Amino acid sequence: MEIHQLQMLRELGDLGSVKAVAETLMVTPSAVSQQLALLQKSVDVPLTRKEGRALVLTDAGRVLAEAGAAVVNAMADARAAIGAYHDAPDAPVSVSAFHSAGQALFAPLAAHLASGTASDGGKSPRLRLSDEDVAQEDFPGLAARYDLVLAHRMDNSPQWPEDKVAVIPIADEPLDIALPANHPLAARRELKPSDVVDEPWVTSRDGYSPADVLAAVVAVSGRPAEVLHRINDYSTVAALVSAGGAIGLLPRFTARRVLDAGVVLRPLSGVNSVRKIDILARPETLKRKSVMTVCESLQTVMTELIELSSPDLPK
Repeated sequence: MEIHQLQMLRELGDLGSVKAVAETLMVTPSAVSQQLALLQKSVDVPLTRKEGRALVLTDAGRVLAEAGAAVVNAMADARAAIGAYHDAPDAPVSVSAFHSAGQALFAPLAAHLASGTASDGGKSPRLRLSDEDVAQEDFPGLAARYDLVLAHRMDNSPQWPEDKVAVIPIADEPLDIALPANHPLAARRELKPSDVVDEPWVTSRDGYSPADVLAAVVAVSGRPAEVLHRINDYSTVAALVSAGGAIGLLPRFTARRVLDAGVVLRPLSGVNSVRKIDILARPETLKRKSVMTVCESLQTVMTELIELSSPDLPK
């Protein structure tokens, strides 16, 4: 029993002939007859009877047609509701971000939306924010739980599975060498793998961007690195670097909020140290007006962050 079959039965009760139903629904008479026959097979009482040349509904047919009308109306209401939901500028939007992106972007995002610069008629999306720092291969799966997922991957790593998620790029972010401000290497404008590989290190756990870059440094220099600490939280990494005794890798834009005067960043040459920051979402999610408003706001606040984050290099 299908909705379109119930609709045909309802129209037959009102119009009195298969031909009239076909003309109203813009289908062929044979298509109407076929669908009514299929509907009849799904119930064990006659739904129609002949009265001369007319085909009319039986009492059972009228009962089912009335019930079908209620179903058709309910479906129309449901479509209208989902349409309003898709078009509502203030519908809730859930956003997940890896830790440094959350630290750098969540507060400016909330402020940007609250300021009305991204609103529609005074209404802005209601944010639902979470931090999820996972290995690269696990980011696409988060799109099942969140409307938008801020994810990162190294420039030379496998692409996101675009058959499963839509990808909106928002930044290419270098990972720079983080040094104590009084470190001799801080006087240089740029560093090579051979300059830093022999230093003691604080880096991330395997599977995350800093560990990937350090592995490239080791590969290019041909010498092992002494890793003292495995820390994923960039504020802790910055504090350890500032205290002295280790150097690290910090993202140029999203780690700016955790730096103090005791830490300087220097670009790293000779290896690919760029990670891509992208928004991942299921394609159907991006059809919602509120979701696209948040996407545009994220792009805006990331652009503003990049403009404020040029490295302070020595002359």
